[in-house]
Amino acid sequence: MDRNLAINLVRVTEGAALGASRWMGRRDKEAADQAGVDGMRKMFDTIDIKGTVIIGEGEKDEAPMLYIGEKVGAWDEEDLEVDIAVDPVEGTTSVANGTPNAIAVIAMAPKGCLLNAPSYYMDKIAVGPKARGKIDINWPVEKNLQNVAKALNKSITDLTVTIIDRPRHKELIQRCIDAGARIKLFSDGDIASALATAIEGTGVDILMGVGGAPEGVITAAAMKCMGGEIQGKLICSTDEQKQQCDALGLDTEQVLYMDDLVKGNEAYFVATGITHGDMLKGVVYTGDDTAKTHSIVMRSETGTIRFVEATHKLRTKPDYAY
Repeated sequence: MDRNLAINLVRVTEGAALGASRWMGRRDKEAADQAGVDGMRKMFDTIDIKGTVIIGEGEKDEAPMLYIGEKVGAWDEEDLEVDIAVDPVEGTTSVANGTPNAIAVIAMAPKGCLLNAPSYYMDKIAVGPKARGKIDINWPVEKNLQNVAKALNKSITDLTVTIIDRPRHKELIQRCIDAGARIKLFSDGDIASALATAIEGTGVDILMGVGGAPEGVITAAAMKCMGGEIQGKLICSTDEQKQQCDALGLDTEQVLYMDDLVKGNEAYFVATGITHGDMLKGVVYTGDDTAKTHSIVMRSETGTIRFVEATHKLRTKPDYAY
């Protein structure tokens, strides 16, 4: 894929972040999400791709824009056809409450290369490059912790496990504590927390627990670029969901490895911070109708990872929603 696409996609996540950030701490998740969607959708039309949203805000009747199946991009005859997974505001609660780790995010790969994951839950385990190949989601918690600690040349007592703070994880948290590991809970934002395991200096070593399945696919695109690893297993809560998985050819007993979630080695991952977090700084308004954004851009084919800091003169950007 065209290497210039990565930089162009940053403008899309910047648009979403600038829109959503206006709602930080204002206790309105829906308004923040809509502003992110509006900002992202407007900027997508400027990108030279034939894009189809396979992971988005929901079905067409649930989401007026960025719905599953929506066409985005310029769609000129010579443009590359791609699948796109988007989360205009990953961490709507974080934006609404003004808490860390909300991001605007896009994953992109050639057509047919991203798993069309239903909006169910997924049991996940993720690590950075040094522990890649040392985990198995079917192993006991304790064995995974031991293996990761050994790969990182740490004792388990120095290992930090990040887990989303939900009642369903009470047993998992206790098992990690009993094994001697340190726990870092997060309230919202599966993707940013998983990627923290692959970024030096975050202090996070392994992610465990149940989160969103679509977020697992987006995370896998990033992990392909970063050299980390994520594994997952879909969780169906109802007979209807099980039937839908069967119709899609998805086995809930199957371990979904990186190549199941994202096929091949041509993937892009782009994210812009909305609120400050472990990986990215949030949007900062500096006066004089100016804002600063902090983004990460990755390309799996080359393994290039760029951090992009941008200063925006908002009066000159009529396409941004703010």
